Amino acid sequence: MPYFVYIIYSESSQIYYKGFTTHPEKRLKEHNSGLSRFTSDKGPWKMVYLEECQTKTQALKREKAIKRYNQEYLQRLISSSSNILEIRFKK
Repeated sequence: MPYFVYIIYSESSQIYYKGFTTHPEKRLKEHNSGLSRFTSDKGPWKMVYLEECQTKTQALKREKAIKRYNQEYLQRLISSSSNILEIRFKK
């Protein structure tokens, strides 16, 4: 089962939230439904970055690294080829 590291962004609060999950679509709905205490009052949220990891350990390490990045680096990461958001959520 793949794990995903994700970044969501709230335009109204102008903040990023980083996390990991096995179900990115479901997790975004949870954030926007107020089911996450850290994001419940800061939305609405939009997924802006998604990266696949093979193991939970890899995902946790990657999430920890991404949480240390500043906003400028996050914006570069979002624009990078490691962002599989377009592929995963093809419309």
